[in-house]
Amino acid sequence: MLNVIQSPSKYLQGPDAAALFGEYAKNLADSFFVIADDLVMKLAGEKVMNGLHRNDIQCHAERFGGECSHNEINRLIALMKAQGSKGVIGVGGGKTLDTAKAMGYYLHMPVIVVPTIASTDAPTSALSVIYSDQGEFEEYLIYPKNPDMVVMDTAIIAKAPVRLLVAGMGDALSTWFEAKACYDAHAVSMAGGQSTAAALSLARLCYDTLLAEGEKARLAAQAGVVTTALERIIEANTYLSGIGFESSGLAAAHAIHNGFTVLESCHHLYHGEKVAFGTLAQLVLQNSPMEELETVLGFCHRVGLPVTLAEMGVTTDIENSIMAVAKASCAEGETIHNMPFPVTPEQVYGAILTADLLGQQWLTK
Repeated sequence: MLNVIQSPSKYLQGPDAAALFGEYAKNLADSFFVIADDLVMKLAGEKVMNGLHRNDIQCHAERFGGECSHNEINRLIALMKAQGSKGVIGVGGGKTLDTAKAMGYYLHMPVIVVPTIASTDAPTSALSVIYSDQGEFEEYLIYPKNPDMVVMDTAIIAKAPVRLLVAGMGDALSTWFEAKACYDAHAVSMAGGQSTAAALSLARLCYDTLLAEGEKARLAAQAGVVTTALERIIEANTYLSGIGFESSGLAAAHAIHNGFTVLESCHHLYHGEKVAFGTLAQLVLQNSPMEELETVLGFCHRVGLPVTLAEMGVTTDIENSIMAVAKASCAEGETIHNMPFPVTPEQVYGAILTADLLGQQWLTK
């Protein structure tokens, strides 16, 4: 089997990138259909639209409904066809960007994503996470290529709620551990082959960057300013995590995240917050050394990621709730089966409850 690595065609990052990317976008299309929710449009819409207009690019903006579901994708595709746009731009968070990627795929048109937060590694990937209209995970939609351009405006991201940046660190936290599990299992990644040394190295760099810069970056975001640490964490949350997971693979942490989506009590959590706890559960599942568990627990606690079920919002009917999560995590086709050993719902159930006790123990230190 071939070793495969893939990435977006172009990645731009820096202050005011959303105002400057038009110079590169004009090489892709002369008209774009821009989607964003109401809040993001007020925050960054004018900057993006003016950046396009300055390069003689026509654009039309439309409201994103909030959920990356097949119904929302089809609704926006119909509107885009009516406009006759030649490319699509998603501005906002992960679900907006995933919707833009789906639109570009179905319409065979170039895709540009402009995240206003660094809360997931979704921007760089050649896939979308599809949910139901009610917010429950349905499937991964995998594409033949990555976005044509990813634009990270760090001045905008620095002003976003701190919790979103921290959630991005939670998502990125799983990258190294899942990549290593897939590498050891010789699993087929979402890039369609086995991991390259480069992809595995980027995944490790992602983890090392989180530990070195995460707390400093959180403080910079709290102040609403761009610092070197914040720039590095934005790159780790987005590019390093994105290439690392896609070209190495997902394993237990993301499958357990998907399992937690069946609990209504967890719907208030961001993707990366659930993934962070899923990472702790994966470490228990694979019997990682206590030193490694304590490093991850300490990092999560310092930056503000959940380490217990109570912090996740799971406080009642624990046994039945966690067994439901465990069964959903082990569903046929789930990424938990990329672990280098067979995994059962009973094992996941035990790992989650043990991770919870480890978190409780850590918080009482």
